[in-house]
Amino acid sequence: MSKLKIHVRKGDMVQVITGKDAGKKGKILSVDLDKGRVIVEGANIAKRHTRPTKGKPQGGIVEQEAGIASSNVMIYCSRCKEPVRISKKILADGKKLRICNQCGEEFDK
Repeated sequence: MSKLKIHVRKGDMVQVITGKDAGKKGKILSVDLDKGRVIVEGANIAKRHTRPTKGKPQGGIVEQEAGIASSNVMIYCSRCKEPVRISKKILADGKKLRICNQCGEEFDK
């Protein structure tokens, strides 16, 4: 399976725009390019039943973040205070910058 192109990166601040967690903001913890999914801090919490192990002798039910389709999140602009679309700007040295379409804020610093 080929890797998908995703508009967000690990560490980006995003807002969930659809689903049960719509409106929640959080940082991206990981990106799965094969499945096109992202894990957002504090969103899509799932309960996982774990059996006792040496490292965790208690076992029990653990709550952790599950994946969300990358199309269901948008980058959150701290200057605009809302989720925004981004565009890319190519610098003279060939580096690509992601910028906010509304206010021009740079996301890659």
